[in-house]
Amino acid sequence: MTRRPSREAALTDVGRIRDHNEDNMGVLLSENLYIVADGMGGHAAGEVASQIAVDAVIDFFKLSKAKEEDEGADADGGDCDDSCRERTRLETAIELANLKIYEEGAQQANQRGMGTTVVALHLHDSIAHLAHVGDSRIYRLRAGELEQVTTDHSWFAEVMANAKDLDPEMIAHAERYKNVITRALGMSETVEVDLRDEKIEPGDLYLLCSDGLHDMLPDETILRLLCEHRTDLPLCCERLIEAANEAGGMDNITVLLVDTDAILEKGGLADAPTVAAEEE
Repeated sequence: MTRRPSREAALTDVGRIRDHNEDNMGVLLSENLYIVADGMGGHAAGEVASQIAVDAVIDFFKLSKAKEEDEGADADGGDCDDSCRERTRLETAIELANLKIYEEGAQQANQRGMGTTVVALHLHDSIAHLAHVGDSRIYRLRAGELEQVTTDHSWFAEVMANAKDLDPEMIAHAERYKNVITRALGMSETVEVDLRDEKIEPGDLYLLCSDGLHDMLPDETILRLLCEHRTDLPLCCERLIEAANEAGGMDNITVLLVDTDAILEKGGLADAPTVAAEEE
């Protein structure tokens, strides 16, 4: 079967151990906005939390865009330039998602304590705005090199930040708790969102994923698969998930790929791209 070239593609899978999928993902084409969320909580509450996160971020972008169009040129941006406004917009959307999850959990007994990680990528005027909370990740493939451009909010990541002071036995012990996250949406009324802006360069490919991928595959394997299949993003998603399942499939697995070369045009962003999102 011949596949058409894709600007982005996404795929999610329950994995080999879990009986349901608590990951969710979303794409808002008109805003070049991409989101992956990995929920947590009993009685399928994690699935609820991750869906609220995705919906809340997308809804906020739609509403804020409509307000901006209504206000038109008369809108006062103050001292904040376009990049600043888009970064603040992304941060506000995630903060609102956090509050919605927290309030929903407080009102529903079977959803109390639910939460979710989130990673989001927003492309605007040749700038990539990145935001995250938790241990889902964003990677960037640039010039043949793979870089994790988010930092895990997990106890293990914090331990490893000081690994030079620990012996191998202590590090091995800490690794047993690598899935204990220190920050998530829904845990309290407010949340600190990590933000990063970077200039998009020709050839950049972004990967958003839940820990079901990066816990199963070393960066070297992710890099190899991205390089082998980057011209066919739907197939690349399939190969990444297949590899994670072959390595154990211990958790739900979600991958979302964004090829900025297909979006960049004349130093800016093209019109809304075409998404190729798949779910299982």
